[in-house]
Amino acid sequence: QVQLVESGGGLVQAGGSLRLACTASRSIFGLNPVGWYRQAPGKERGLVARIGDGDTTTYVDSVKGRFTISRDNAKNTVYLQMNNLKPEDTAVYYCKLPMIGWGQGTQVTVSS
Repeated sequence: QVQLVESGGGLVQAGGSLRLACTASRSIFGLNPVGWYRQAPGKERGLVARIGDGDTTTYVDSVKGRFTISRDNAKNTVYLQMNNLKPEDTAVYYCKLPMIGWGQGTQVTVSS
């Protein structure tokens, strides 16, 4: 069974940075789109960023200019670089890949 392993979450002060990684146990070449989602307590899971054909990217308005999604097919890994983090970014972050599904999630906590 193909697995997704997320890493890079943690506790950071407002204004700080984190880089999340999502590594698959199989090749992700040609899998599109791949995305990062997040779920805060009491809220529904929602899209944060997505990368598709030709490495076109989409971001939710609240993270534009602060977050960057990228992929390294050679490492079977999708990244989410998060800069200038805000307390409202606190959530469990999940990656999702077509034909594979969801990762287990990684907690991001931003203190004020």
